[in-house]
Amino acid sequence: MKIGLRILLGYFLVVGLAAWFVLNVFVEEVKPGVRATLEDTLVDTAQLLAQLVAEDVKAGDLQHAALIGRLQNYVHRSVDVKISGVQKAILDYRIYITDIHGIVVFDSENKDVGKDYSRWNDVYLTLQGKYGARSTRSDPLDDSSTVMHVAAPILDGGQIIGALTVAKPISTITPFIERSQRKILRRSGWLLLGSLLIGLGFSFWLSHSLRQLQRYASSVEKDEKVTLPKLGNNEIGTLGRALESMRHKLEGKQYVEQLMHTLAHELKSPIAAIQGSAELLTEDMSVADRQHFLSNIIEQNQRQKQLIDKLLALIKIEKQQVLDSIVTIDLNQLLEQVKADAISRLTEKSLQLKLGLSEPAIQVQGDLLLLRQAVGNLIDNAIAFSPAGSMIVLMVSRQNRTGQITVLDHGAGIPGYAIERIFDRFYSLERPDAAKSTGLGLPFVREVALLHGGSVTVSNRDDGGVCAMFSLPD
Repeated sequence: MKIGLRILLGYFLVVGLAAWFVLNVFVEEVKPGVRATLEDTLVDTAQLLAQLVAEDVKAGDLQHAALIGRLQNYVHRSVDVKISGVQKAILDYRIYITDIHGIVVFDSENKDVGKDYSRWNDVYLTLQGKYGARSTRSDPLDDSSTVMHVAAPILDGGQIIGALTVAKPISTITPFIERSQRKILRRSGWLLLGSLLIGLGFSFWLSHSLRQLQRYASSVEKDEKVTLPKLGNNEIGTLGRALESMRHKLEGKQYVEQLMHTLAHELKSPIAAIQGSAELLTEDMSVADRQHFLSNIIEQNQRQKQLIDKLLALIKIEKQQVLDSIVTIDLNQLLEQVKADAISRLTEKSLQLKLGLSEPAIQVQGDLLLLRQAVGNLIDNAIAFSPAGSMIVLMVSRQNRTGQITVLDHGAGIPGYAIERIFDRFYSLERPDAAKSTGLGLPFVREVALLHGGSVTVSNRDDGGVCAMFSLPD
């Protein structure tokens, strides 16, 4: 499982558990909270009414008491109000009064007058001077039929002479409870969705940055040309810059060690040849022999200079990660320039160079000077290994959105043992004219191709000779 997905799942698990815990507490506390508020209201109402009916209960003639009559008329009133989005059309209080023995002497609903309520907690506890309340289901099997009863003592000079109970069905507050729970659930859902989006955003950012850093490290491992991506001024960016710095230091150290080793090896032959010729010149010899050894010294010195110049050019491009100068290049024109550069060498070996241009012209983005030198190196190799009087083909074509430059010759081809090494620095094959190559031409071509995001391949042709293909994205 990828790290971004693991982080997202871990984040969402923590947020989900926290949200579930908080949501569970909120939802579970809504109902008890609303019931407690209802009970508090019933306590105040019962105490107020008990105080108001005390004189009538003491007189014992409740049937003709004016206040009792008004309480009786309470149930016949109608209302039409909207409370927090919930419509209320009826009054829900039931009021009943019991005497000192718990017998119902007044019932606002006129259904239980004369019944013994002395065993109900609201009446029983109140007549004992305690707080009396109860919740009883009208239907034992239906929790929504629960009615809350809260009683208050009716006092005469501090003496309890009865109890007044105010009852209200819990179902009347259920819409408010459900409404509150729905709002909590809905907003919790939005909260979870917002948390998920934040988690997704953070996970995407982290995964994207890590993927960029991973691709960079993978490219470095494969010795590909790559620059450090922009990772920002954060911990990942700091890590990336540290890796980039470490890469430069390690590559530089390794490169210098390898370069010095190979350069020392390659310079041994011309230095030895120059030294040998110089020592022989100190002896007496004919003018012809002296001229021969002087020519050898000049030739070997020129070889050293050529080796150093090409090596410096290769070092520069190997350390270069991006192109310095990018222009639009017409590949037809590029091939014509390369042909013009090679005319003298072609004429010297009696070779012909046939151009195969593209219609319409193919254009690419790149560095004109580097591409001209790279294709020129391929032509130089073809000239070096082609038999006199033969033809070299230089053509351009389009293959899968790629501009492809192909060089074909009719030489002896590449020996099997050399196929895997032809792009190694300082590796060269013996040429028909016995000339010594620096072994830096093809490595330079490969570096130019990589710098342009392309590739180069060199292979033997079925009918003899070599096919070199230099591909560039258009």
